[in-house]
Amino acid sequence: MRDLRIVFMGTPEFAVGVLQKLIEEKKNIVAVITAPDRPAGRGRKLSSSAVKEYAVSQDIPVLQPTNLKSDAFLEELRSFNANLQIIVAFRMLPKVVWSMPEYGTFNLHASLLPQYRGAAPINWAIINRESQTGVTTFFIDEKIDTGEIILKSEVPIKDTENVGSLHDSLMEIGSELVVETVTYIENGDVKTIAQPKSDILKEAPKLTSENTRIDWTKSGLEIDALIRGLSPYPVAWCELTNNEEILKVKIYAATFEEEEHILAIGFIEAGKKEMKVAVKDGYLNITEIQLPGKRKMEISALLNGYSFSEEAKLM
Repeated sequence: MRDLRIVFMGTPEFAVGVLQKLIEEKKNIVAVITAPDRPAGRGRKLSSSAVKEYAVSQDIPVLQPTNLKSDAFLEELRSFNANLQIIVAFRMLPKVVWSMPEYGTFNLHASLLPQYRGAAPINWAIINRESQTGVTTFFIDEKIDTGEIILKSEVPIKDTENVGSLHDSLMEIGSELVVETVTYIENGDVKTIAQPKSDILKEAPKLTSENTRIDWTKSGLEIDALIRGLSPYPVAWCELTNNEEILKVKIYAATFEEEEHILAIGFIEAGKKEMKVAVKDGYLNITEIQLPGKRKMEISALLNGYSFSEEAKLM
């Protein structure tokens, strides 16, 4: 059996679950690389990444390079004598870094590659109404998410799934897959396959203010999927016109009701406890919303102190 010395690279909560599982399984993590501390909150105090906080709690050395090609960073990285690197939700690595360890550098990606290469695979799988997704481990090469596949594991996507619940499922299954991958490398029996070629490749681009805005002219199921695929973060948004005001609102949860009607798209029907928005094939019943400067709230709480004009609509 090989004696592994592992450097782990990651930043968000998704990576923490994987790192924690590796430590629980007694894998030899000699260092962690994560993003530099960044200002956050109203006070703009420096905030550490989730991975850094966990690594520090486990007394694991942490590196936070701003430049992955700098001589100082590369020298420090080499000093750990790692023979394997594991990447989970980190930035693109230069070849000088990923080619450094003897047994390679592998990545955990939250999709069934080659589908959904890119920055936001969990979100886009829900937004595009896929029935399943999964996780893949693969060795890194020069391109993004294109390296040879080591292992895959599939996960069904429920009709009511949001990105928060799917994130947690994939983190748990991904953690197991990473440990299994490390064990294969330890034993020297890794077998890889090239990513299959596909005529139709679905991408997972970075989420922006443009592609997270709700288009109310789409079908109810498409809008529902967008809302679920962006909740609880970064959250689908739109504009509310009400009493000559235009407000940017965030919608965290809704349900679709298929029904014929003659109302204009985006028109709001609000009662004492519910808010329905007309779409071309029915209504979106908004259940969780956030107005500017307010906290997220159940729609019944909003309707206790907020009223909509007869011309109010979402755009």
